Amino acid sequence: MGTPAGGGRAVPRYVQIAEEIVQQIKAGVLRPGDLVPSESELVERYGVAGGTIRKAMVEVRASGLVETRHGKGSIVKDRPPVRLRSSDRFRASHRRGGKAAYLAESAQSGATAKVSVLYIGPVEAPEDIAERLGVDAGTQVLARRRLYFRNGTPVETASSYLPWDVVKDIPELFSENPGPGGIYARLEDDGHVFTEFVETLQARPASKAEASELALSPGAPVIHLLRNAVTETGRVVEVCDTLMAADQFVFEYRIPAAD
Repeated sequence: MGTPAGGGRAVPRYVQIAEEIVQQIKAGVLRPGDLVPSESELVERYGVAGGTIRKAMVEVRASGLVETRHGKGSIVKDRPPVRLRSSDRFRASHRRGGKAAYLAESAQSGATAKVSVLYIGPVEAPEDIAERLGVDAGTQVLARRRLYFRNGTPVETASSYLPWDVVKDIPELFSENPGPGGIYARLEDDGHVFTEFVETLQARPASKAEASELALSPGAPVIHLLRNAVTETGRVVEVCDTLMAADQFVFEYRIPAAD
């Protein structure tokens, strides 16, 4: 068993088992919240050694369809992805309608969103953030750190860094709730008109602390996104450092074909 026609290489048994478990999840045989059978149950079912099952479960976890909980085992996730529409999620019309970007995109997907504020206050700008803001490393800036939930599950952390001279006269930016439309709306109210948002993304494994904060399996994939909010004067008035559970987000970009 396992040798394909035409003399190709045999598919390892652990890969076959992993694919079967993944298909059971996708077909709804294993439903969200269900426990994946234990190692001993899978050993008995497939007639293989425990090491083969452990390799198979590494593959299953890599699919992003299950999460491992200490003392419970592997559980099928209920985490359909949010689709990020890069071309419209920062539209001024959303802010005028009182919706910040995360709440707007969650509403579009039919999800229940919640934002937990972890910290608001002065910090010394890290070197990479300072470079983006055009200030010296260690310069005092305002930091706003949030944890975002979707249907009760943590899916994203975000830390905004804003120049002190920009925020010092905007008291709403020091409040947990900056008001309708979020911090971008308050910046615009103060005369900082945006012309573009520039983002860079990198996919990588989560650190142990990041996995714990986002309720992910150790080493699960995350997306690290850095965004510059640029005004019509060319100034970057906010840098947002975001970490997202990769299985929760689909990025959709509109790229003009004309000059």
